[in-house]
Amino acid sequence: MTDLLFHIDSYLQEFNAEIIGLAADEKAVILNRTAFYPGGGGQPADNGYLNFNGERIAVKRAKRVGGEILHYLEIIPDFQVQGSKVQGQIDWEKRYQLMRTHTAMHVLCGVIFRDYGASVTGGDMQPLKGRMDFEFETMRKELVKEIEEAVNFEIDQAREVSARILPREDAFQIPDLIRTKINLLPEGITEVRVVEIEGLDIQADGGTHVKNTSEIGNITIADYKSKGRINKRIYLEISE
Repeated sequence: MTDLLFHIDSYLQEFNAEIIGLAADEKAVILNRTAFYPGGGGQPADNGYLNFNGERIAVKRAKRVGGEILHYLEIIPDFQVQGSKVQGQIDWEKRYQLMRTHTAMHVLCGVIFRDYGASVTGGDMQPLKGRMDFEFETMRKELVKEIEEAVNFEIDQAREVSARILPREDAFQIPDLIRTKINLLPEGITEVRVVEIEGLDIQADGGTHVKNTSEIGNITIADYKSKGRINKRIYLEISE
């Protein structure tokens, strides 16, 4: 199994690893450890580079396939599969923007759950923008402005953000750990990664986040629309 370095340190930009598997037909390799986030929970996968024997090989994306993380490469060099040494390098600008965005969406979720008791029904993000769907019957301009102001207030409180991995039984002792309408955690998962924004939000989450809400920047709710009788979509943008 690959050691998931991004679960431990979201700020890790470079790392050393060994090739432990090769899917030549797909131009993909498996590493013994990786900082490349493979996508999930609405957060896109990382891309970047692998450095091997003086070559800089583009990693187009990482993807979880079964129990492994595949790193899809622009080209497949002449790897000796077992034990080939590589250095991984994350596209940091993209990653950090996604970290800010993902944490902003957790702030949004925390504010709406705290103030209105609305569950999340869906979400997606790109660098510095995203959307989330909530169980609201009605959505109006005044309410959106109220939510935007509350989210920016919480960001300005410079709340610490932390992640830890707990046994499944311990994690599910935390009230309201699952904020989505449907529990997306498979039954076979024995450990749960929990992300907490101190004093505001705590959720099961596998993505990457900033250490403090002050890193997010100012958010704007750029738009909102109805996606059903009790399903309203909020579009969020973050200043550079």
